[in-house]
Amino acid sequence: MMTPVPDVDSRWDGLIVGPSLATLDDTRGYGEVTDGAIAWKDGRLAWVGARVQLPGDEDSLADQVIEADGWITPGLVDCHTHLVFAGDRAREFEMRLEGASYEDIARSGGGILSSVRAVRAASEDDLLRESLPRARALVADGVSTLEIKSGYGLDLDNERKMLRVARRLGEVLGIEVRTTYLAAHALPPEFSGDAEAYIDAVVEWLPVLHGEGLVDAVDAFCEGIGFTPAQTRRVFEAARLLDLPVKLHADQLSDLGGAGLVAAFAGLSADHVEYSSAESVAAMAASGVVAVLLPGAFHVLRETKLPPLEAFRQQGVAMAVATDCNPGTAPLLSLRQAMQLACTHFRLTPEEALRGATVNAAHALGLHDRGVLRVGARADFALWDIRHPSELGYWLGGRLCRGVYAGGRFIG
Repeated sequence: MMTPVPDVDSRWDGLIVGPSLATLDDTRGYGEVTDGAIAWKDGRLAWVGARVQLPGDEDSLADQVIEADGWITPGLVDCHTHLVFAGDRAREFEMRLEGASYEDIARSGGGILSSVRAVRAASEDDLLRESLPRARALVADGVSTLEIKSGYGLDLDNERKMLRVARRLGEVLGIEVRTTYLAAHALPPEFSGDAEAYIDAVVEWLPVLHGEGLVDAVDAFCEGIGFTPAQTRRVFEAARLLDLPVKLHADQLSDLGGAGLVAAFAGLSADHVEYSSAESVAAMAASGVVAVLLPGAFHVLRETKLPPLEAFRQQGVAMAVATDCNPGTAPLLSLRQAMQLACTHFRLTPEEALRGATVNAAHALGLHDRGVLRVGARADFALWDIRHPSELGYWLGGRLCRGVYAGGRFIG
């Protein structure tokens, strides 16, 4: 019996046949489908499975049919970046190699504050022009969803400028950019010696920027050279009043209980987490907080303190992987390279790294409609010139990505 030809209204917008699929549509394994087929309609996946099981003649099923080989995975999700900035901090890289510590540089007026000066001096268009090549580099290597933080403005107008540029990047590239308010990143010079007054200002600016549609989540830098847990709590309480989710730069250089604080607010993620305690890990597990691993910063800073990876595994804490793309400690323009660093430094398996850069990273942004290849999910996927998904955590550099789709549209 012949399968009826679909009418025009029911035809898929696009269909790719031939590649193997890594669906990740289970709690373990790649979810491999050999000689697969993937179709989409209205921005959502409409078919995921074996080519031989397609419900009819390929040319009759979709408006566009593409024959390919290689592998398709979910589009990568970079869930922690500081991608919008001006200038660079290459000299600080030299200083660290000459013996200066991250704390030494920060306390001498370098670090974050040097980027603040550059961002404040740049126009919005200048900032967009500088940031766009970085975003394009991430997309070219498989990224279809991107998080971008503020935090180099440290006053209302410049935090607004950064967040506006982040939104514009999404419009230019045709991807979803999630914006995170990180005004509690460092103490600006005009508030020198008065962190409490600055936190007052951070809390005051938040509803203004949220009202302008510029804030999807709220973050802070809870650290000895950043802000105290009590000050961070104030920022989180302001976010909760606006029903905004929270994230945190937590336990990167010391254990101030930051990961546990995120859990107390049922936050999305605790990021860095090298020094997180057993108590904080248990709290993260109980609250469903994602641990975002940032091996790029670990690598550049030549850190030796590993995150509590076995505790995360044993407690069932989901682990995401992100670039932490920033001018000071992670000048990293490839999420796939971050995956490789996570395998090398943190001993993640290639499967863990791929999950960390897809489904777990999506959850770290509060997104549950992507990161897997599943009917009904957002049609975000990447086509790779590889023979097995483990290669994504294996190769150091190189160009493996043949194309990226976001919402069913080819973007690069």
